[in-house]
Amino acid sequence: MAALPEALNINEMKEKIEAILAEIESLACKTENEIEEARVRLLGKKGKITGLFEEFRTVPAEQKREFGQKLNQLKNAATAKIESLKDSLQESGASAASFDVTKPGDSFKLGSRHPVSIVREEIVEIFRKFGYDVAEGPEIEDDWHVFEALNFPPEHPARDMQDTFFISSSANSILLRTHTSSVQVRAMEKLPLPIRIICPGRVFRNEAISARAHCIFHQVEGLYIDENVTFADMKQAILLFAREMFGAESQIRMRPSYFPFTEPSAEVDVSCNICHGKGCNICKGTGWLEIMGCGMVDPNVLEASGIDSKKYSGFAFGMGIERIAMLKWQVKDLRNYFENDLRFLREFETFI
Repeated sequence: MAALPEALNINEMKEKIEAILAEIESLACKTENEIEEARVRLLGKKGKITGLFEEFRTVPAEQKREFGQKLNQLKNAATAKIESLKDSLQESGASAASFDVTKPGDSFKLGSRHPVSIVREEIVEIFRKFGYDVAEGPEIEDDWHVFEALNFPPEHPARDMQDTFFISSSANSILLRTHTSSVQVRAMEKLPLPIRIICPGRVFRNEAISARAHCIFHQVEGLYIDENVTFADMKQAILLFAREMFGAESQIRMRPSYFPFTEPSAEVDVSCNICHGKGCNICKGTGWLEIMGCGMVDPNVLEASGIDSKKYSGFAFGMGIERIAMLKWQVKDLRNYFENDLRFLREFETFI
C-alpha cells in the first residue's frame, strides 16, 4: 500500500509538467512588466517550476533520472521563452522609437523656384496689372508663323541654318521657333480685336554656348493692337514696366533699330539700377542697360494676319528673361541658368 501514493505523485507531476509546457508555448507578453511577471510565476523562488524541483525530492530513485531530465528541459524551455520575449520586445521597441509620432518631425530642406521662373512670373504679373492677357503657342513651328507672316524676306539671315534649327526643309519648313513672335501671329489670326497680350516661352537658336549666348533661352514678347495706338502709348507702357521691375526712379531711352516686323523700331535701355546712371562696371560706364527691342507693328504683318492696317495699328516688344535676370541680380554668365548647380540655385531660396 505504500507505493500507491508515490505513483499518484508521479502522475500529478507529469500533468503539471505538461501544463506548464503548454503555458510556456502560449506565453505572450507585450511589456517588460508582463515578461517579469511570467518569469517570477515560472522561475521565481515560489514559481511553478521551482515548486516542481521541490517535489522532485519525493520521486523514487529509479525514476529520478527520467524526471530530472524533464524538469531541466522544462526549466530551459521557460528560460529560452523569457529571453525570446525580451529580445522581441527590444526589437519592436527600437522600431517603434524610430517612428514615434510624438517626436518632432525631421526638417526637409526646401528648394526654390528657378531664377528664370521667378523673373518670368514677375514680368507676367506686371503686365497683367496693365491689362495684358497671357498667350502661349507651340515650340515646334512652321515657316509661316515664325518668318513669313512676320515680314521676313526669303533672303533674311535669320532663315539661315546658322541661326535656326530646322526640322524639315519642305515648302513649309518645320523648325524650332526662334522667337515667341510666332505666338503673336497666331493670336492675330484667331483673337478678336482689340488684342493686348504677352507671350512668354522658350525659344531656340543655333548659336555657340558662351557666357553671353545660349542655344536655348526664354523670351517675353508683348503685343497691343487697337484703333489709334501710337508710339507714345508704347513708350509709356515700357516706361511703366521698367519702373515696376527696376525701381520707381528708373528712366528709359530709345535708340533707332531695325526689325522686319516693326516700323519704326527701337532698342530700349533702362537707367542702371546699380549706379543710378552715374556709370559702373555693370553698365560699362554708360549709365544705361539694354533690356528689349520694340516698335510699331508693320502694316504688312497686320495684313498677313487679316487685320485692316488702315483701321488698326499696334506695337510689339520683346525681351530676354535671362537678360532681365542678369540685370536684376548681376549674374554675368548666362550658362548658370541652365547648369542646375545647386550652389547657384540656393541663392534664390528667399523667393520660395
